[in-house]
Amino acid sequence: METQKTHIYFVPGLAASPEIFEFLQFPENEFELHFLEWLIPLTAHEPLEAYAKRMSDLVLEENPVIVGVSFGGIMVQEMSKNLLCKKVIIISSVKNRDELSKALKLIQKLKIYKLFPSKVIENIEMLSFFAFGNTSKTRLKLYKKYFSVRDRMYLNWSIYHVLHWQQTKPLANILHIHGTDDAIFSSKYIKNFIPVEKGTHIMVINKAKTISKIITDSLKMLK
Repeated sequence: METQKTHIYFVPGLAASPEIFEFLQFPENEFELHFLEWLIPLTAHEPLEAYAKRMSDLVLEENPVIVGVSFGGIMVQEMSKNLLCKKVIIISSVKNRDELSKALKLIQKLKIYKLFPSKVIENIEMLSFFAFGNTSKTRLKLYKKYFSVRDRMYLNWSIYHVLHWQQTKPLANILHIHGTDDAIFSSKYIKNFIPVEKGTHIMVINKAKTISKIITDSLKMLK
């Protein structure tokens, strides 16, 4: 008898395309992979909860696993409030607003993000620094490949909701994979996570083998 596959839905990081997951590998006979793309907000002030509901409507299978990177990690947590999920997995993300760094909280408090005009936010160097904390020429080539969402309203909306996320307690059914060298969401402020040594904010790309094994092993334990 054929074993029923586990459906995994992936949500990329801020402004990123599903291509950031291209190096993850899972046993094809056990898992069916689905990759979601960012929707454009209906308005500049669309509530995060309403947006997450629209994203969760894209999940067609019952009892899925949902995986998100960075802001995608925040999004899958919000999506899970509309779904019955087998597991919620976040990578290079945060479980509640207390895990944001002091620097990000200061940016939010002083509303420094409002000083970024849309044209500057659209600039790949500014965007890559906000998303990954590095603007070296080598990595900029990667960012140009993986960033596909340049809509101004979406970018402003996303950055606002990263900084103003209101979740105060971690979800119960969550697995958090985090790099020890993450420059955006410092592991210094993160609790209860599986560490990836020397993993940066883009480790879903350059440490895909390690992350794939962690996810595969954790899901096999659920069967």
